[in-house]
Amino acid sequence: MTSAPNAPPQQTNPPDFARRARELGPMIEAAGVISDRERRLQPDVLEALHESGLYRMLLPEVYNGHEIAPREFFETIETVASFDASTAWCLCQANGCAMASAYLPAEAAQTIWGRDPRAVLAWGPGKAKAVVEGDGYRMSGNWAFASGGRHANWLGCLATIVEVDGTTRLGEDGQPRILTLLIPEDTVAWTEIWDVVGLRATGSDAYACADLYVPAAYAVARDEAEHRRCHGPLYRFPAMCLYAMGFSGTALGIAGSVLREFLELAGEKRPRLAKAVLRDSELVQSEVAQCEARLKAARSLLTSEIDDIWAAVLDSGELTVDQRMRIRLATTYAIHEAKQAVDVLYDAAGASAIFANGPYERRFRDIHTVAQQLQGRKSHFRTVGAYRLGHEPDLTVV
Repeated sequence: MTSAPNAPPQQTNPPDFARRARELGPMIEAAGVISDRERRLQPDVLEALHESGLYRMLLPEVYNGHEIAPREFFETIETVASFDASTAWCLCQANGCAMASAYLPAEAAQTIWGRDPRAVLAWGPGKAKAVVEGDGYRMSGNWAFASGGRHANWLGCLATIVEVDGTTRLGEDGQPRILTLLIPEDTVAWTEIWDVVGLRATGSDAYACADLYVPAAYAVARDEAEHRRCHGPLYRFPAMCLYAMGFSGTALGIAGSVLREFLELAGEKRPRLAKAVLRDSELVQSEVAQCEARLKAARSLLTSEIDDIWAAVLDSGELTVDQRMRIRLATTYAIHEAKQAVDVLYDAAGASAIFANGPYERRFRDIHTVAQQLQGRKSHFRTVGAYRLGHEPDLTVV
């Protein structure tokens, strides 16, 4: 259906998405304040993102997607985040969700993405059950933290499968069988819960449905190899790996923009009662150098791992557990190094950083929100360390 496992997708003139992101940057940045206030991306931004193809970077080519390499995806999300983190977050989430199309029956995937150039799928965790009924399921449940859900026209609903007799269906591992059922956005009831510190424009609200029938063709077993229908090398990666790359790119994009803003401020600002501008302070000079080293080192580690692992997957057609652990380590490290750099620069900027209409305040809130999300959990270091020390790998978080 798509390219062979050991060959990258073939496009005659593949688009440069990072360049497209840079071109859209001024508009994205200009909309950031009102998007943050309204907790929604602005319509003109959404239109431009669709027109540029940025919502389809990880979608299979067969469904009119671009199926790009992980490094390009990371760099594009990083670029968008340097202008606005919420926009980058929504793009990363939607692209990761679009990877589910590689596991859907072709007709369902064509209906959602192939026939609708503005298709966006979003989802969040929740509790639900889907009772077997004819050629489908009768589902009721509640879900939340649906990043970009307010900009989506399809929603994913993680649900436990229940047989007609009321018993829970079990998988081969003896655990309850869980599938993600895809439903039109207009079939749910929304609840606004996203009154938060940062990433406000992601509109990550809650949604619910009751007694909704969903055809079996729209129930997907995400990232299960036996259900994979698109076999390009990108789909050897679980979506979790691409989320990790994109959200760490979001963190690095935020931190890089804060560093650039601070370098400009340091040449102009003389703190009250100080005798010189910030750039002449030996403490500031040392802190700036260390922040730059943190960001460059974290980014270099991450891009080196992405490139090396991608090359290995192109060669072997498989992604190993060890490679997944390497991605988890490098992405988690990048998020926390970015957060540390922002904290140092925010402190060094003094009172200049506290104004709501300035270049620091929203980025400060956003980076701290990124680090609070699943991808930024410090427990990931323990997960990788335990694996390195011979314990069984925890594949639920890698």
